[in-house]
Amino acid sequence: MTATTTTFEAQRAALADVVAIPVTPFAEDGSIDRDVHRALLRRALDGGVRIVTPNGNTGEFYALSPEERRLVTELTVDEARGRATVLVGVGHDLPTAVASARHARQLGAEMVMVHQPVHPYVSEDGWVDYHRAIAEAVPELGVVPYIRNPVLAGARLAELADACPNVIGVKYAVPDAARFAAFARDAGLERFVWVAGLAEPYAPSYFSAGATGFTSGLVNVAPAVSLNMIEALRSGDYAGAMKVWEQIRRFEELRGANGSANNVTVVKEALASLGLCRRDVRPPSRQLPESERAEVAAIAGGWSI
Repeated sequence: MTATTTTFEAQRAALADVVAIPVTPFAEDGSIDRDVHRALLRRALDGGVRIVTPNGNTGEFYALSPEERRLVTELTVDEARGRATVLVGVGHDLPTAVASARHARQLGAEMVMVHQPVHPYVSEDGWVDYHRAIAEAVPELGVVPYIRNPVLAGARLAELADACPNVIGVKYAVPDAARFAAFARDAGLERFVWVAGLAEPYAPSYFSAGATGFTSGLVNVAPAVSLNMIEALRSGDYAGAMKVWEQIRRFEELRGANGSANNVTVVKEALASLGLCRRDVRPPSRQLPESERAEVAAIAGGWSI
Protein backbone atom coordinates (compact mmCIF):
# COMPACT_ATOMS: atom_id res chain seq x y z
CA MET A 1 0.00 0.00 0.00
CA THR A 2 1.41 3.38 -0.97
CA ALA A 3 1.61 6.39 1.32
CA THR A 4 -0.79 8.23 -0.96
CA THR A 5 -3.39 5.47 -0.66
CA THR A 6 -3.02 5.47 3.11
CA THR A 7 -3.46 9.22 3.22
CA PHE A 8 -6.61 9.11 1.17
CA GLU A 9 -8.02 6.36 3.38
CA ALA A 10 -7.51 8.61 6.39
CA GLN A 11 -9.16 11.49 4.56
CA ARG A 12 -12.09 9.32 3.54
CA ALA A 13 -12.57 8.27 7.15
CA ALA A 14 -12.45 11.89 8.29
CA LEU A 15 -15.22 12.90 5.87
CA ALA A 16 -17.63 10.36 7.31
CA ASP A 17 -18.51 12.64 10.20
CA VAL A 18 -20.10 15.94 11.15
CA VAL A 19 -18.32 18.30 8.77
CA ALA A 20 -18.35 21.61 10.62
CA ILE A 21 -18.62 24.83 8.61
CA PRO A 22 -17.33 27.53 10.99
CA VAL A 23 -18.63 31.06 10.91
CA THR A 24 -16.26 33.95 10.26
CA PRO A 25 -16.68 36.42 13.13
CA PHE A 26 -16.24 40.12 12.43
CA ALA A 27 -14.93 42.81 14.76
CA GLU A 28 -16.67 46.14 15.30
CA ASP A 29 -14.61 47.71 12.51
CA GLY A 30 -15.75 45.02 10.07
CA SER A 31 -12.48 43.11 9.91
CA ILE A 32 -12.14 39.45 10.82
CA ASP A 33 -11.88 39.07 14.58
CA ARG A 34 -8.91 36.74 14.85
CA ASP A 35 -9.15 36.09 18.58
CA VAL A 36 -12.85 35.29 18.46
CA HIS A 37 -12.33 33.12 15.40
CA ARG A 38 -9.77 31.07 17.28
CA ALA A 39 -11.98 30.89 20.36
CA LEU A 40 -14.95 29.61 18.35
CA LEU A 41 -12.77 26.99 16.69
CA ARG A 42 -11.40 25.83 20.05
CA ARG A 43 -14.94 25.60 21.42
CA ALA A 44 -15.99 23.39 18.50
CA LEU A 45 -12.90 21.20 18.80
CA ASP A 46 -13.36 20.89 22.55
CA GLY A 47 -16.96 19.91 21.83
CA GLY A 48 -15.88 16.94 19.74
CA VAL A 49 -15.68 18.31 16.19
CA ARG A 50 -13.06 16.44 14.16
CA ILE A 51 -13.30 17.99 10.70
CA VAL A 52 -13.71 21.67 9.81
CA THR A 53 -14.26 23.56 6.57
CA PRO A 54 -12.81 27.07 6.61
CA ASN A 55 -14.21 29.21 3.79
CA GLY A 56 -17.50 27.38 3.56
CA ASN A 57 -20.81 29.09 2.88
CA THR A 58 -21.56 29.44 6.61
CA GLY A 59 -18.19 31.19 6.79
CA GLU A 60 -19.46 33.77 4.23
CA PHE A 61 -16.99 32.56 1.62
CA TYR A 62 -18.35 34.76 -1.14
CA ALA A 63 -18.21 37.88 1.05
CA LEU A 64 -14.53 37.52 1.95
CA SER A 65 -11.61 39.04 0.08
CA PRO A 66 -8.79 36.79 -1.16
CA GLU A 67 -6.60 38.01 1.71
CA GLU A 68 -9.33 37.24 4.23
CA ARG A 69 -9.88 33.76 2.83
CA ARG A 70 -6.17 33.06 3.25
CA LEU A 71 -6.30 34.38 6.81
CA VAL A 72 -9.28 32.18 7.67
CA THR A 73 -7.43 29.16 6.30
CA GLU A 74 -4.29 30.02 8.26
CA LEU A 75 -6.17 30.52 11.54
CA THR A 76 -8.08 27.28 11.10
CA VAL A 77 -5.10 25.12 10.20
CA ASP A 78 -3.17 26.53 13.15
CA GLU A 79 -5.96 25.84 15.66
CA ALA A 80 -6.92 22.44 14.24
CA ARG A 81 -3.41 21.07 13.89
CA GLY A 82 -3.26 17.69 15.59
CA ARG A 83 -6.90 17.90 16.62
CA ALA A 84 -9.01 17.88 13.46
CA THR A 85 -8.86 17.43 9.71
CA VAL A 86 -9.06 20.62 7.65
CA LEU A 87 -11.10 20.70 4.44
CA VAL A 88 -10.52 24.12 2.86
CA GLY A 89 -13.22 25.70 0.71
CA VAL A 90 -11.92 26.95 -2.67
CA GLY A 91 -13.66 28.42 -5.67
CA HIS A 92 -14.35 31.49 -7.82
CA ASP A 93 -12.42 31.72 -11.12
CA LEU A 94 -10.13 28.80 -11.89
CA PRO A 95 -6.75 30.54 -11.23
CA THR A 96 -8.07 31.75 -7.87
CA ALA A 97 -9.34 28.30 -6.94
CA VAL A 98 -6.04 26.68 -7.88
CA ALA A 99 -4.06 29.28 -5.93
CA SER A 100 -6.29 28.72 -2.88
CA ALA A 101 -5.85 24.95 -3.12
CA ARG A 102 -2.07 25.31 -3.31
CA HIS A 103 -2.13 27.68 -0.34
CA ALA A 104 -4.09 25.09 1.62
CA ARG A 105 -1.52 22.44 0.71
CA GLN A 106 1.33 24.72 1.72
CA LEU A 107 -0.21 25.21 5.16
CA GLY A 108 -0.72 21.50 5.71
CA ALA A 109 -4.46 21.12 5.13
CA GLU A 110 -5.53 17.62 4.13
CA MET A 111 -8.35 18.33 1.68
CA VAL A 112 -10.12 20.97 -0.35
CA MET A 113 -13.81 21.37 -1.02
CA VAL A 114 -14.55 22.91 -4.39
CA HIS A 115 -17.48 25.32 -4.21
CA GLN A 116 -20.22 25.00 -6.78
CA PRO A 117 -19.26 27.10 -9.84
CA VAL A 118 -21.34 30.29 -9.86
CA HIS A 119 -20.84 31.06 -13.53
CA PRO A 120 -24.25 31.44 -15.23
CA TYR A 121 -23.31 29.04 -18.02
CA VAL A 122 -22.06 25.73 -16.66
CA SER A 123 -21.78 22.78 -19.03
CA GLU A 124 -21.18 19.27 -17.76
CA ASP A 125 -17.92 19.07 -19.71
CA GLY A 126 -16.90 22.43 -18.27
CA TRP A 127 -17.76 21.23 -14.76
CA VAL A 128 -15.40 18.28 -15.22
CA ASP A 129 -12.68 20.53 -16.65
CA TYR A 130 -12.96 23.00 -13.76
CA HIS A 131 -12.66 20.36 -11.06
CA ARG A 132 -9.99 18.42 -12.92
CA ALA A 133 -7.73 21.47 -13.13
CA ILE A 134 -8.02 22.03 -9.38
CA ALA A 135 -7.54 18.37 -8.48
CA GLU A 136 -4.50 18.02 -10.75
CA ALA A 137 -2.92 21.10 -9.16
CA VAL A 138 -2.92 19.43 -5.71
CA PRO A 139 -2.66 15.68 -6.30
CA GLU A 140 -1.59 15.11 -2.69
CA LEU A 141 -4.84 16.53 -1.32
CA GLY A 142 -8.23 14.89 -1.19
CA VAL A 143 -10.74 16.81 -3.32
CA VAL A 144 -14.44 17.09 -2.51
CA PRO A 145 -16.75 18.66 -5.10
CA TYR A 146 -19.71 20.57 -3.67
CA ILE A 147 -22.63 19.65 -5.91
CA ARG A 148 -25.78 21.76 -6.00
CA ASN A 149 -26.64 21.20 -9.67
CA PRO A 150 -29.57 18.77 -10.05
CA VAL A 151 -28.85 18.35 -13.77
CA LEU A 152 -25.31 17.02 -13.38
CA ALA A 153 -25.10 13.30 -14.15
CA GLY A 154 -23.40 10.88 -11.77
CA ALA A 155 -21.39 9.51 -14.68
CA ARG A 156 -19.60 12.86 -14.97
CA LEU A 157 -18.35 12.58 -11.40
CA ALA A 158 -17.08 9.09 -12.18
CA GLU A 159 -15.33 10.51 -15.25
CA LEU A 160 -13.65 13.15 -13.08
CA ALA A 161 -12.45 10.57 -10.58
CA ASP A 162 -11.12 8.35 -13.37
CA ALA A 163 -8.79 11.20 -14.28
CA CYS A 164 -8.14 12.37 -10.72
CA PRO A 165 -7.96 9.66 -8.05
CA ASN A 166 -7.73 12.30 -5.34
CA VAL A 167 -11.42 13.12 -5.89
CA ILE A 168 -12.53 11.02 -2.95
CA GLY A 169 -15.72 12.53 -1.57
CA VAL A 170 -18.77 14.55 -2.49
CA LYS A 171 -20.72 17.21 -0.65
CA TYR A 172 -24.11 16.67 -2.24
CA ALA A 173 -26.55 19.52 -1.69
CA VAL A 174 -29.43 18.96 -4.09
CA PRO A 175 -32.59 18.94 -1.90
CA ASP A 176 -33.93 15.67 -3.29
CA ALA A 177 -33.18 12.41 -1.50
CA ALA A 178 -34.31 10.27 -4.44
CA ARG A 179 -32.08 12.25 -6.79
CA PHE A 180 -29.18 11.80 -4.38
CA ALA A 181 -29.71 8.04 -4.20
CA ALA A 182 -29.69 7.76 -7.99
CA PHE A 183 -26.71 10.10 -8.48
CA ALA A 184 -24.61 8.27 -5.88
CA ARG A 185 -25.26 4.93 -7.50
CA ASP A 186 -24.60 6.24 -10.99
CA ALA A 187 -21.28 7.71 -9.85
CA GLY A 188 -20.29 4.78 -7.63
CA LEU A 189 -21.75 4.45 -4.16
CA GLU A 190 -18.67 2.81 -2.63
CA ARG A 191 -16.22 4.84 -4.67
CA PHE A 192 -16.79 8.12 -2.84
CA VAL A 193 -17.57 9.30 0.66
CA TRP A 194 -21.00 10.91 0.45
CA VAL A 195 -21.60 13.93 2.66
CA ALA A 196 -25.13 15.26 3.01
CA GLY A 197 -24.47 18.88 2.11
CA LEU A 198 -27.78 20.27 3.35
CA ALA A 199 -26.94 19.64 7.00
CA GLU A 200 -29.04 18.05 9.74
CA PRO A 201 -32.50 18.47 8.16
CA TYR A 202 -31.55 16.17 5.27
CA ALA A 203 -29.10 13.91 7.07
CA PRO A 204 -31.52 11.08 8.02
CA SER A 205 -32.94 10.71 4.52
CA TYR A 206 -29.51 10.99 2.87
CA PHE A 207 -27.97 8.50 5.28
CA SER A 208 -30.70 6.02 4.42
CA ALA A 209 -29.54 6.33 0.78
CA GLY A 210 -25.80 5.97 1.43
CA ALA A 211 -24.37 9.16 2.98
CA THR A 212 -21.98 8.68 5.89
CA GLY A 213 -21.37 12.30 6.86
CA PHE A 214 -23.23 15.61 6.91
CA THR A 215 -22.26 19.26 6.95
CA SER A 216 -23.33 21.50 9.80
CA GLY A 217 -23.55 25.18 10.62
CA LEU A 218 -25.57 24.45 13.74
CA VAL A 219 -22.48 22.73 15.18
CA ASN A 220 -21.03 26.22 15.74
CA VAL A 221 -23.71 26.72 18.37
CA ALA A 222 -24.32 23.28 19.86
CA PRO A 223 -21.73 20.65 18.91
CA ALA A 224 -23.31 17.99 21.12
CA VAL A 225 -26.63 18.21 19.27
CA SER A 226 -25.04 17.53 15.88
CA LEU A 227 -22.84 14.77 17.28
CA ASN A 228 -25.88 13.13 18.88
CA MET A 229 -27.51 12.96 15.46
CA ILE A 230 -24.58 11.35 13.70
CA GLU A 231 -24.11 8.81 16.47
CA ALA A 232 -27.75 7.80 16.11
CA LEU A 233 -27.42 7.56 12.32
CA ARG A 234 -24.24 5.50 12.55
CA SER A 235 -25.98 2.99 14.78
CA GLY A 236 -29.04 2.81 12.52
CA ASP A 237 -31.21 4.45 15.17
CA TYR A 238 -33.33 6.55 12.82
CA ALA A 239 -35.96 7.15 15.51
CA GLY A 240 -33.25 8.63 17.71
CA ALA A 241 -31.92 10.72 14.84
CA MET A 242 -35.40 12.07 14.19
CA LYS A 243 -35.71 13.10 17.83
CA VAL A 244 -32.67 15.30 17.25
CA TRP A 245 -34.23 16.43 13.97
CA GLU A 246 -37.30 17.59 15.87
CA GLN A 247 -35.08 19.39 18.36
CA ILE A 248 -33.35 21.44 15.67
CA ARG A 249 -36.25 21.73 13.22
CA ARG A 250 -37.30 25.29 13.99
CA PHE A 251 -33.73 26.59 14.04
CA GLU A 252 -33.11 25.14 10.58
CA GLU A 253 -36.47 26.36 9.28
CA LEU A 254 -35.46 29.89 10.25
CA ARG A 255 -32.16 29.44 8.42
CA GLY A 256 -33.84 28.06 5.32
CA ALA A 257 -36.70 30.56 5.03
CA ASN A 258 -36.90 32.91 2.05
CA GLY A 259 -34.36 31.05 -0.03
CA SER A 260 -31.97 30.65 2.93
CA ALA A 261 -31.68 34.42 3.25
CA ASN A 262 -30.79 34.12 6.94
CA ASN A 263 -28.74 30.92 6.76
CA VAL A 264 -25.65 32.49 8.31
CA THR A 265 -27.53 35.24 10.12
CA VAL A 266 -29.42 32.82 12.38
CA VAL A 267 -26.24 30.97 13.36
CA LYS A 268 -24.47 34.20 14.25
CA GLU A 269 -27.54 35.45 16.10
CA ALA A 270 -27.53 32.30 18.22
CA LEU A 271 -23.83 32.74 18.94
CA ALA A 272 -24.41 36.41 19.82
CA SER A 273 -27.20 35.42 22.21
CA LEU A 274 -24.69 33.19 24.01
CA GLY A 275 -22.11 36.00 24.14
CA LEU A 276 -19.70 34.19 21.82
CA CYS A 277 -19.38 36.60 18.88
CA ARG A 278 -20.95 39.65 17.30
CA ARG A 279 -24.04 39.13 15.16
CA ASP A 280 -22.54 41.06 12.24
CA VAL A 281 -22.83 39.57 8.75
CA ARG A 282 -21.86 41.05 5.40
CA PRO A 283 -24.10 41.94 2.47
CA PRO A 284 -25.92 40.35 0.77
CA SER A 285 -26.77 38.78 4.16
CA ARG A 286 -28.28 41.00 6.85
CA GLN A 287 -28.74 40.91 10.62
CA LEU A 288 -32.03 39.67 12.01
CA PRO A 289 -34.45 42.40 13.04
CA GLU A 290 -34.75 42.77 16.80
CA SER A 291 -38.29 41.39 16.70
CA GLU A 292 -36.97 37.98 15.58
CA ARG A 293 -33.93 37.69 17.79
CA ALA A 294 -35.70 36.42 20.89
CA GLU A 295 -36.88 33.24 19.19
CA VAL A 296 -33.36 32.33 18.10
CA ALA A 297 -32.01 33.06 21.58
CA ALA A 298 -34.71 30.87 23.14
CA ILE A 299 -33.87 27.96 20.86
CA ALA A 300 -30.14 28.23 21.53
CA GLY A 301 -30.73 28.64 25.25
CA GLY A 302 -32.82 25.48 25.28
CA TRP A 303 -30.00 23.24 24.09
CA SER A 304 -27.57 21.71 26.56
CA ILE A 305 -24.56 23.77 25.58
